[in-house]
Amino acid sequence: MRQVKRRSALPVYITAGVYALCALILPLYKLWHFLVAALITAAAWIAADKLIKPKVEYVPEPEKPAAPLTPAEQIQAQAALAREEMQRLAASIGDSAAKGKIDRLIQLSDAIAKDAEADPSDIPQIQKFQNYFLPSTIQLLNAYDRMDSLGVDGRNITSSKERIVQMLDTEADAFRKQLDALYQNDAMDLDADIQVMEKLLAREGLTDADGLEQLLRQARDSAGK
Repeated sequence: MRQVKRRSALPVYITAGVYALCALILPLYKLWHFLVAALITAAAWIAADKLIKPKVEYVPEPEKPAAPLTPAEQIQAQAALAREEMQRLAASIGDSAAKGKIDRLIQLSDAIAKDAEADPSDIPQIQKFQNYFLPSTIQLLNAYDRMDSLGVDGRNITSSKERIVQMLDTEADAFRKQLDALYQNDAMDLDADIQVMEKLLAREGLTDADGLEQLLRQARDSAGK
């Protein structure tokens, strides 16, 4: 809370009234008449301003504008919205097989979104994935939910629902491939680390089991000192 002083308009009205009285009492056709009226009016203003204190109010501090979301936070927020919508649809849809597929899509979507924080270089790729696959997946699920809520098992409705369930498998496969592609750089870095370690072990003559045991023993001895 911060303190705000609001000045009253009464001093203005009082000063105007005093000047009006001066105009009625004084003839105001000579210079000294106007000077006397001005002095009386100024004195009235000073006195009224001192006597009538400003009103003190306490108002909330203005809210600071929220900091803009980082690209990784935007991805997390979009994933959260998609998760909520897919969970709502899964609860509404009666087919247990479809529910299981939706749960799997949610798990994959969350895993893809988490990679944005682990590896910011993947953010553009994740954004493209979210902008295309998540809306199309939710659109399919909404169509299934609308047909499922009809409670009618007509040929066209049943066929469309079956095609959507099959499409969920295709979507899950696309989600898995996307997640795997995001970890391609990590896999390459890991391979490079393994190759460096293998070369180091070979150079030190520690590629056999006895050599590895010796290396581990040396590490334990160093840690114990």
